[in-house]
Amino acid sequence: MLLKIYSDNPSLRQIQAVVKHLDDGGVIIFPTDTVYAIGCDIYKPRSVERVAQMKGIKVEKANFSFIFSDLSHLADFTKPIENQIFKLMKKNLPGPFTFILNANNNIPKMFHSSKRTIGIRIPDNNIPLEIVKQLGHPILSTSVHDDDEIVEYTTDPELIHEKYMKQVDLVIDGGFGDNEPSTIVDCTTGEPVVVREGKGILLL
Repeated sequence: MLLKIYSDNPSLRQIQAVVKHLDDGGVIIFPTDTVYAIGCDIYKPRSVERVAQMKGIKVEKANFSFIFSDLSHLADFTKPIENQIFKLMKKNLPGPFTFILNANNNIPKMFHSSKRTIGIRIPDNNIPLEIVKQLGHPILSTSVHDDDEIVEYTTDPELIHEKYMKQVDLVIDGGFGDNEPSTIVDCTTGEPVVVREGKGILLL
């Protein structure tokens, strides 16, 4: 199913329809402020397994991110964060960044890998933010990659739907996506380190 949602002012009815899919264990593809992403409810193990299978990896080895709607629920899933890191995140979010933080024991058991870290995304796009707000907790997120050797990320939601319609329950058409991923910032040692340059330029 392909569902058109306008990111400037997402319809609550449509967002609630997406949340119902997630509640029912559905896997969705949605726009962010960077590339399109595959996601599901973090508390639905079978859905998480489906996403991992689509990426051809095992859940415990996957570097999935969690999408939050704001920073208020950060402490629910992470170990205490130093003030400077919190200020850095506040300055750059919402935005095209993934911040890697140390996870606490509240993250779902299937994510308890040896690394015990969590990637946090608060994209500057109202569609995923509203989904998370209505769902009441973060959703899983991982980029939609393209098989093309030149273009790494598919930007056209209709082409994404054609390719993945048998593997996911819903593709959200939020307009053309970007083909540059988020900038990844590792904050697990207390000193922020950019480990992947992406769309975002970090404001220090």
